[in-house]
Amino acid sequence: MAQKKSNVCVVKHWQDAPKLNESDLADDLNRHFYYTLGRDKVGESKHYLFQALALTIRDRLVARCRATKQHLDQQKTKKAAYLSLEFLMGRALGNAILNLDLEEQIESALSEYGTNLEELESAEHDAGLGNGGLGRLAACFLDSCASLALPVIGYGIRYEYGMFNQSIEHGAQIEHPDKWLREGHPWELSAPEQAKVVKFFGNVETHTDKQGRVHHYWVNTQDVLAVPFDVPIPGYRNGVVNTLRLWKSEATDEFNLKEFNQGSYSEAVAKKNLAEQITMVLYPNDASENGKELRLRQQYFLSSASLQDILHQWTEQHGTDFSDFADYHVFQLNDTHPSVAVAELMRLLLDEYELEWEAAWSITTTTMAYTNHTLLPEALEKWSVSLFSRLLPRVLEIIYEINARFLAEVALKWPGDIDKQRELSLIEEGPEPQIRMAYLAIVGSFSVNGVAALHTELLKSGLFNSFYNLWPSKFNNKTNGVTPRRWLAHCNPELAQLVTEKIGEGWQADFSEIQGIRRFYDKAAFHREWQQVKEHNKVKLAKLVESRCGVQFDTDMMFDVQVKRIHEYKRQLLNILHVIALYDQIRRGEVKNMVPRCVLFGGKAAPGYHMAKLIIKLINNVANVVNKDSAAKPYLRVAFLPNYNVTAMETICAATDLSQQISTAGKEASGTGNMKFMMNGAVTIGTLDGANIEIREQVGDDNFFLFGVTAEQANQVRQNYNPSEIIESFTPLKNTMKLLASGHFNLFEPNIFDDIILSIQSPHDPWLVAQDFESYFDAQQRAAQSYTNKTLWNRMSILNTAASGTFSSDRTISQYSEDIWRLKPMQ
Repeated sequence: MAQKKSNVCVVKHWQDAPKLNESDLADDLNRHFYYTLGRDKVGESKHYLFQALALTIRDRLVARCRATKQHLDQQKTKKAAYLSLEFLMGRALGNAILNLDLEEQIESALSEYGTNLEELESAEHDAGLGNGGLGRLAACFLDSCASLALPVIGYGIRYEYGMFNQSIEHGAQIEHPDKWLREGHPWELSAPEQAKVVKFFGNVETHTDKQGRVHHYWVNTQDVLAVPFDVPIPGYRNGVVNTLRLWKSEATDEFNLKEFNQGSYSEAVAKKNLAEQITMVLYPNDASENGKELRLRQQYFLSSASLQDILHQWTEQHGTDFSDFADYHVFQLNDTHPSVAVAELMRLLLDEYELEWEAAWSITTTTMAYTNHTLLPEALEKWSVSLFSRLLPRVLEIIYEINARFLAEVALKWPGDIDKQRELSLIEEGPEPQIRMAYLAIVGSFSVNGVAALHTELLKSGLFNSFYNLWPSKFNNKTNGVTPRRWLAHCNPELAQLVTEKIGEGWQADFSEIQGIRRFYDKAAFHREWQQVKEHNKVKLAKLVESRCGVQFDTDMMFDVQVKRIHEYKRQLLNILHVIALYDQIRRGEVKNMVPRCVLFGGKAAPGYHMAKLIIKLINNVANVVNKDSAAKPYLRVAFLPNYNVTAMETICAATDLSQQISTAGKEASGTGNMKFMMNGAVTIGTLDGANIEIREQVGDDNFFLFGVTAEQANQVRQNYNPSEIIESFTPLKNTMKLLASGHFNLFEPNIFDDIILSIQSPHDPWLVAQDFESYFDAQQRAAQSYTNKTLWNRMSILNTAASGTFSSDRTISQYSEDIWRLKPMQ
């Protein structure tokens, strides 16, 4: 194969990237502050000093990133591309400094400015590139890929606005624009010369050549530029810096100058505005047809630009010979969002590079891998054929061809079974035919994985059972994990230091070593140190809660926490009903042996999700009543932390005593918050759902507060569910529902919680709130009584951290690499 020569001056090895000393760092900080940013004093705002420090760190990252790329260019090795519509990165400064091992040098340089790193970190905005667990998982995965020296690039969208900023007004969620880029993003480097053109609309024309081959041309399109912005991703103290490439949409022409000069101002800029809308906001509301179209445009924009980028790099080096392309590339689709990549890769190979169908399909089905993140059928995206036909006509043709060939395979497996063909078809029949995007991902991928043991089994036995029967070897499990660098070393430095003192510092690179603290779980002196760290972290969280919520948390109380996206299946409702039950007991004077607790909620509800927003309103109304009642103050405090994000979680997980992971069994794919809490010594109260099952297996039954029906039992319960009978049979729940129905928490807002009350009482409640309440109530009592025994609780806390080694994203990524991607670490 011919290989193009490069005239780039290269570093011989990625570990030979410049290593700058302390004096260089201080000089660079001064240079960026005084000259790059043009400042002469710090002032009250630390913004410019933060920017200068970020640029100083970025210089070091860029040097290593360039060396990493050059090393990979010289080595003919397989690479992975991780396609995700979300990357919830959080703040980058502290993580970069930790991974580069620059803490001491930075603190020394900052002392000249009369400040410290903690103050500067607060000046950085959380990058608004994700919503919840899916995006944070992607961020953890990128950290692990770099830390394991694996050649992986992330591809995402550079959203101008994040999901939204959340405030609470009169107890209700109010959404505000999250303009996270308003002060710039010092970590990114733009590469406009590498922009790609993404097509939309238009029509398809065909031409048959002399050899009888039909060529397809997608013409009369509205084109959009995808401009890349690269963010460096440093590995943990190994010299590797990978890349997250984010695409920004721009118009191919700024505007029509002729129309502008003739006075048609709005028409002149209309195309520019339409193009820039694509990357304007994370997850546009898809309740309207315009919202649906914009969401699909985002997904195709990401997929097309990313695939074009990789194919362009290949042809630059190898020409148009794709015979061994699949030996050196793999694409991981993070959930269903980028699944249109299957059809788009086919389009590019067929139309742009003129491969035959069989060759293109062979490449596609040996490079595409799909991760499923949900058991909720309604969360598996479908797009109307009519929308696809208008927006992506050539891609739709390819999907129909994929489907026709696939159904022929189904017919061979199940001859004459029309129902099976209808069940598995990529096109769902009906008045408005729909394209099943998850099915497209499965058919076009060589690997389909779930993200927890139970989740994967339920995919195989339920949601995708027929596909599993057709291709059992495709399906595998990769239990999620989180990076211990951010979720212990960075967010809980006191605990990290204590662990390092006891077992050495190797645990940050090899988190399986965390089990070494197990031998101290019964040492009284270690208990005192462990508890002191937790108390210090609880003080920090109490300050955050008071500043954001105006609620005073007593650090002597148990900190009982549930922070995550607000959704009915995650059952924040079950939690607040328990709070009401405790409050009812207090008002009845039943406080003997009651263990004081502070209950913290946090999370955002999708703007169009009525019930989720109503649950937020209920939580805040209950908190308002409880916190104003002097009788409740010694026993119960409740707060809803607004605008929950990565930075808030860093404070929360380090301070939590009891971690609530209480989803209805069979509904949560995995969960990753449960892992972050566990790493930091919180004890879990939870159902046998998602990764809870594996957490309980690792820590042991005695160190996990289990409640609720199993997924299998839940299906049986639903067949003859009678919540009214259950409510009447358990006095605490009966009293709770009576107090809620009385309007005690909405005295001046009559009937606003009727929908919630009716949902709990409904025999069709899929979340089984009433069913699990008694078991949950009992588990909460067990947790409270255990908390009163400090020795017992410290043991449980220590053992949870010691058992968390398997929930490192390093382990997860190692399994992806070994079982799916087949990558070799850079040597």
